[in-house]
Amino acid sequence: MTTLENIRNRLIDKILLAKNEKFLEAVEKLFITTQGEETLKLSTDQIEMLQMSEDDIKYGRLISESEIDNPDKEWLQ
Repeated sequence: MTTLENIRNRLIDKILLAKNEKFLEAVEKLFITTQGEETLKLSTDQIEMLQMSEDDIKYGRLISESEIDNPDKEWLQ
């Protein structure tokens, strides 16, 4: 288990055992106020792929799931 997982599990254990309502409210506020702080950094390639996906949706260049599954079903028979 990684250090992050260990910390997370210890915190979960402590929260589950906590009986102090004010403490739990303070922990909840901490989570709420820090939620927006983590931003995801995308590479230029990732941004370009997302833009291409948006363009595909915008211009109707879509394939349904059943269209994708059909060749697999035929191959498996």
